[in-house]
Amino acid sequence: YVAAVYEHESILSPNPTALTDRRSALKLMGRNLDIYEQQVVAASRQGAQIIVFPEDGIHGFNFTRSSIYPYLDFVLHSQSLKWNPCREPYLFNDTEVLQRLSCMALENKIFLVANLGTKQPCEHTDPHCPADGRYQFNTNVAFSDDGMLVATYRKHNLYFEYAFDTPPEPDYTLFDTPFAGKFGMFTCFDILFFEPAVNLIRQYNLKQVVYPTAWMNQLPLLSAVEFQQAFATAFNINILAANIHHPTLGMTGSGIYTPVKSFIYHNMESYGGKLIVAEIPVITTDYKTNLESNERFRENVHHSCETFTSTSMADQVCFKEALETPDRTSEKGNEHLPPTFYAEMMYDNFTFVPLWGEKGELQVCANTLCCYLTYQRAVLTDELYALGVFDGLHTVHGTYYVQACALVKCGGLSFGTCGQEVTDATALINFQLWGNMSTPYIFPLLLTSGITLDFADHMGWKNNHYFISKNRTSSGLLTAALYGRWYEKD
Repeated sequence: YVAAVYEHESILSPNPTALTDRRSALKLMGRNLDIYEQQVVAASRQGAQIIVFPEDGIHGFNFTRSSIYPYLDFVLHSQSLKWNPCREPYLFNDTEVLQRLSCMALENKIFLVANLGTKQPCEHTDPHCPADGRYQFNTNVAFSDDGMLVATYRKHNLYFEYAFDTPPEPDYTLFDTPFAGKFGMFTCFDILFFEPAVNLIRQYNLKQVVYPTAWMNQLPLLSAVEFQQAFATAFNINILAANIHHPTLGMTGSGIYTPVKSFIYHNMESYGGKLIVAEIPVITTDYKTNLESNERFRENVHHSCETFTSTSMADQVCFKEALETPDRTSEKGNEHLPPTFYAEMMYDNFTFVPLWGEKGELQVCANTLCCYLTYQRAVLTDELYALGVFDGLHTVHGTYYVQACALVKCGGLSFGTCGQEVTDATALINFQLWGNMSTPYIFPLLLTSGITLDFADHMGWKNNHYFISKNRTSSGLLTAALYGRWYEKD
C-alpha cells in the first residue's frame, strides 16, 4: 500500500500561556490546517491511501491547563458512535477542527490520522474528574476515506504535559482499512512503555501502527528515526511515524518503516515541512512478533557452536565459551585488558571499556548484565569508541528500567567524552555485540554518520544471549546498541 507521513513545522502561538478566545484559537489552528490540506492533496495525488500528521501539529505546545482550553475540540470517546463530522457538523458544538480534518479525508478519498487537543465534561461523582469539571486529552483521531471518524486514542504516557489529563484507563485503539487491515495507534512517549503500546500490538497481533509524535532527539540512543526503526524491527511491524519539525528545539525525524527498509527524514539544518510517500508491503505473517518468536527461540537453543573468530565475520554466529563465563582476567594476565571507566550517557551512569587497536574482544558488566563485543576496524582512525553497559532505573525525563549494551563513538579522545551527542563518524567497523539480557523486549539500534540508518546482518537469541552483528556499516558508525526495556521493573 502507499502511505504518507508529514513532518510539520507548526505555526506556534507567540505566547501559549496567555489566555485567548475560541475565535483566535481557531484562527491560529486554521493556518496549520491550511498546510495540512495542501499536504493531503499532494499525498493523494501521489497515490497515498493513508496520511499521518504529528503530535501537537495543529495547536502547538507549552500551554497551561487553562490557556489550552480554547484550542480544544469536543469529542466523544465512544467506539459505538458512528459520526461523520464533515457531513454532520451540527451534531456537536466545538468540533471545527474535526470537521476540517474529516472533510480533507472525504474530499481526497484518503485515510487520515491527526493529533489534537480534546475536552470532555465530567461529573464530580466521577472520582477521576478534575476540579474544573472537564477532562483535557492529548488525542489522536483517525478518519476513513469517506470522512467517518473511525478511531480516537488518548495519550497515556504524558511527557510533562500539564495541560492534559491521563485517561483513567489506557485506550487500546485500532481501526480497519481495506488496503492493509488493522492499524494500531499511540503517541510519542507511549513508545517507551508497555501500556498501551506493547500490549496493544501483542493482544491484537498488529502489523501496522500509526504514530504521531513530537520527539526531541537525544543521542546516542534515542534519536527519533533511530528508535522508530528499532521498534519496527523488534516487533516485525510497519510504522508510519510523523514528527514535528523544530530544529531549534531538537525536534525532527519522521519516517515510514518496515522491518527491513526505512524511508526517513532527519534534517536539523533547514526549515519547513516534509512529505514522505512510500509504497510498502502489507505484513501478513501470522507468527506473533519477533519478540515472541525470540522468547521461544531463547528457550529452545542451548547448544553451543564452533568458536567464533573476529577475523571471519561469518554468518554462523558463535560465542566463545570463555565469554559465557564472565572473567576479565584470562590466561594472559591483566596487562592487556583495557581499563574500565564511568561516564554519563543519556543521564545514566554507564560503565565503559575503550576499543583500542584495530580488532579485539571486549566485555563489560553492570548488575546482572554483561555485554560482549568482537570488533574489527577496516582502517584505524583517530576516533575513540567505547563499549558501555547500563542495567538500572532511568530517572531523568521519565522513569523506566533500561538494560543497554552500547557501542558508541565518543565526543573526543578522552574517556570523559564518551556518551556525548555525536553526529558524524568515519570508522567502518565489523562487529558482533551481545548481552545476557533479562528481558525479551530488545530494540536493536544501528545509527551511522549524519544520523542515517543501517540494518544489522543478523540479530536474535542464542545461548540465552541476544546479539546483533554487522559486516561493515554503510558509513561511519555512531551507535550500535541493544536497548532493552525491562517493563516489570519500572
